[in-house]
Amino acid sequence: MSRDEGHEDRPRGRWSQRGAAFGIWYLRTVTFINLLSAVSVSFGNDIRRHNIAEYFTPYLLTAGFASAAFSLFLSVTLRRRKRAAWILNLVLSGLLALLFAFSLVAAPEFRAHVQNWVSLALTVLFAAALVVGRKEFYAKGDRSNPKLAAAVAAGGLLVTSLLAALLVTVTNTAQDGSSTFVQRWRYGLMRLVSLAADDQRFPGIDTPNWVNVTINVLSTLLLVAVLWAAFRSVRSTEPITEDDEERLRALLARHGDRDSLGYFALRRDKSVLFSPSGKAAVTYRVVGGVSLASGDPLGDPEAWPGAIEVWLAEAREHGWAPAVMGASEEGGTIYARHGLDALELGDEAIVETEEFTLAGRAMRTVRQAYNRIERAGYTVRIRRHEDIPAEEMDRLLRLADDWRDGETERGFSMALGRLGDPGDGRCVMLECRDGGAGEGAGELRALLSFVPWGAKGLSLDLMRRDRNSENGLMEFMVLELIQRAKEVEVTQLSLNFAMFRSVFERGSRLGAGPVLRLWRSLLSFFSRWWQIESLYRANAKYRPIWEPRYLLFEKSTDLVRIGLASARAEGFLEAPGLPKWLNRKHLENVR
Repeated sequence: MSRDEGHEDRPRGRWSQRGAAFGIWYLRTVTFINLLSAVSVSFGNDIRRHNIAEYFTPYLLTAGFASAAFSLFLSVTLRRRKRAAWILNLVLSGLLALLFAFSLVAAPEFRAHVQNWVSLALTVLFAAALVVGRKEFYAKGDRSNPKLAAAVAAGGLLVTSLLAALLVTVTNTAQDGSSTFVQRWRYGLMRLVSLAADDQRFPGIDTPNWVNVTINVLSTLLLVAVLWAAFRSVRSTEPITEDDEERLRALLARHGDRDSLGYFALRRDKSVLFSPSGKAAVTYRVVGGVSLASGDPLGDPEAWPGAIEVWLAEAREHGWAPAVMGASEEGGTIYARHGLDALELGDEAIVETEEFTLAGRAMRTVRQAYNRIERAGYTVRIRRHEDIPAEEMDRLLRLADDWRDGETERGFSMALGRLGDPGDGRCVMLECRDGGAGEGAGELRALLSFVPWGAKGLSLDLMRRDRNSENGLMEFMVLELIQRAKEVEVTQLSLNFAMFRSVFERGSRLGAGPVLRLWRSLLSFFSRWWQIESLYRANAKYRPIWEPRYLLFEKSTDLVRIGLASARAEGFLEAPGLPKWLNRKHLENVR
C-alpha cells in the first residue's frame, strides 16, 4: 500500500468486540491471581498443588511473578491488538484444551475431579472468545521479532541461570556441602522456571527464602525481555524524503498561515502520510510504540480528515498509540471528530507587531530592562539565513553548539532540530553583540532563530546565549525584532509555549478555589527544575495573545505511555543506548 492511500476500516461486529474484550479481561484476572499467589505463600502452594494434581487453567503456570508477568504482558499485547499475541494465546489455549480433553477421556481418576471439568470449560471458553474476536487483532509486529526473541531467550537463560547458580553457591547453608556446581546450576535453573521446585531432589542445597524469591524475580525479568522482543511494534517508518519535503513545502506555501507550528513539520526525523487527494498531510514520529504527531495537519482543512484517517489507520495496523502534541483548537476539533480526546496543555504566546508598544505603565518594567541593555552598548543584527555568508554561518553554528545547555538537542513539536540548512533560507537570524559602534562590531553574545510562519509571520525556533553575558539579552532581542519587524516584513511572532498557563493566571486571582490554588502551588514547586512558571512569566511580559494548544489521545490508559514518548521526543528523557562519548565521537566522524 502506498503512503498516500487510505486504509479501509476493518469490519468490527459486536460479537467480535465482546470476544476480544473477554479474552483481555480473562488474562487480567489470571494476572491478578498469579500475582496474589506469588506474594502469598499458602495460596501459592495451593495453586501449585492444583496445577500438579487436579486444577489447571491457561497461564496459571507456576503461580509466581514470572507467570504474572507472562499473563500481564499477553493481556497488554492483546489490548494493543497484536496479531502475534492472538496467535500465541490461541495456540496455547487450544493445545491445553486438547490435553484436558484427552486426559478426561483416557484417565478415569482425572474425570473424578470437578475442578478439571471447570478448567476445561474455562480453557475452551477462552479459546472460543479469541476465535470470535479474531478480527479485532490486526496489529503487525516487526519481522525480526522471532529471531530477536530466540536470541534473548537463549542468551538470557544462560546468563540468569549462571547468576542463580552463583547466588546459590554463595548462600548455600547445607551441612554436608556435597553439592556440585552442576547441581547448584540445575537448582537455580529449576527455580527460574518454577516457583516451588522439589527441594528433595537437591539434598546438598539449602538456601534462604529470599534467594529463591530473587531467582524467581530474575526469571520474571527474563520473561519480560523475551516477550518484549517477541511482540514489539515496528519501531520506525520511512523518514521524510526529498520528494515528500517538496510536497510539504508546497502545502506550506499555500496554507502555511494557518498554523504557526507548520514549518516544524519539515523536521527530517519525522515521517509523513498524505491524504488520498494529496492536499493535506500529517507528519509524525514513532517513539516507544506511540505514533506522535505535532501541530495541525498541513494543507487544505477540507482535506485534513483524509490525512488523519490514513494516519490513524497506520497506527492501528501496527499497534501504535496515536497522539498529537500541540494541536490548535481548530486542528484539535478535527482530530476529536475522529475519536481522539483532548487535554489542554497550555498556551502559545503570539505578538502582533503592529499593535505592540513599549509605552504605558504596564510596560514600565520591560521598558526599563530594554533601556538598560541598550545603554550597555548591545546591538542586534537581523538577517535572513540566505543572506548570511557560509563562513559566518559556520561560526554561528559552532557558537550555538557551544552555548547549548547539555548534550541533547531538545525539541520536537516546536523546534526545527537543525540550523543553517540551505533549504531554510527564509528563516530569520538575530545576532546580539556587546559594545562597539554599529552592527557587526563587538563580541557575539546571543543568537535567536525564527522559522517562517506563512508569508507574514515568524515562529521562534532556537535561543542560545553566552552564559557570561548580561541577563535580559533574549528579551532585548525579541523587542528589537518586534520594533524592527518591517525590515523582515513580518506582522506576527509566535514565541515560547507556556505549559499550564491558565493555572498560573487563574490561580493567582482573587477567589480562586482551593483545588486550583493547590494545583498552582504544585506547579510552582516543580518549576524549580522544569521552568514551567518562568516560561509563562517570560512570555507574559510582552502582553501577547494567548492561543491554547492541546494534547490529543485515543485512550486515557495510554497517557503515561504518551507522556514518556513526548518527553523522549522533546529530548527531556533519553532511551538507553550507546554512551554519550561514543555518540559524540560518531558525530565528529560524520562531520
